[in-house]
Amino acid sequence: MFPEIVDFHMHTTVSDGTDTPEEIIGKVKEAGIEMFSVTDHDAIKSSEQVMSVISHDDPVFVSGIEFSCKDEDGKYHILGYRYTPVAAGIRQVVEKGHELRMKKVRARLDFLRDEFGFSFPGPALHDLLSLDNPGKPHIGNMMVRFGYADTKEHAIDNFINKKHFKSAYLRPEEAIAGIIAAGGIPVLAHPSYGSGSELYMGDDLEHRVKKLLGFGIRGLEAYYSVFSPKMIRENLELANKYDLYVTAGSDYHGKNKIVSLGDTSLDSVSQGDPRVRKFINAVLEG
Repeated sequence: MFPEIVDFHMHTTVSDGTDTPEEIIGKVKEAGIEMFSVTDHDAIKSSEQVMSVISHDDPVFVSGIEFSCKDEDGKYHILGYRYTPVAAGIRQVVEKGHELRMKKVRARLDFLRDEFGFSFPGPALHDLLSLDNPGKPHIGNMMVRFGYADTKEHAIDNFINKKHFKSAYLRPEEAIAGIIAAGGIPVLAHPSYGSGSELYMGDDLEHRVKKLLGFGIRGLEAYYSVFSPKMIRENLELANKYDLYVTAGSDYHGKNKIVSLGDTSLDSVSQGDPRVRKFINAVLEG
């Protein structure tokens, strides 16, 4: 039976979600999702873990990843689907992305100490740095735990985001090349948002999409949990104009984000753009 309820964008404890890869399978089933992907930041570990335990009675699973990227035009999140996890091409990019992520974590900790006097006990720092892919949410939660902020969001907005980086990111062409080298399908996540408050619409959005086309991007996440009808319409128009796949994702993070599994702004595949069905066929046939 062709899947109607899908969610191709969610996170686990391998990055900044709160459900383990094993736990998320059960929650996906409870949500009535028939096809899904876990897309942890700069990591393939969660996809490998899900693939090792998922059964034929579970929803259809697609290997996934989300690379955090940046270039002269801002930030991009590049999703990768249906790649081969053992392929050297994607593993090399994952390793570089992880190294850059750890570099930023350590720089942020130093910044918080030097600028605001925020220090943390050795065991807490050890636990943080031992995580698969620590990031701003993990630091924010630690700040709340030790009384430096009221909430994770307060910590990120008022302290952590004061530290800026110019070059500690993968470039989008690197991420796309790594996904393609592993036989995968690269997709631009939430195209109208670069990251955080970066909003792109109209000519700015099309410029970014056209540039990524030159690197090999093959799809747009036109259905996304917090997209307005105007954003969805604009992304669908670009997908049709440039013959791109369309995907749908919630960006579920468990307790770290107020988004539910399956909340993709797409009620069912048959009600959406036919390019969603085309993407699913490409994944199933691959």
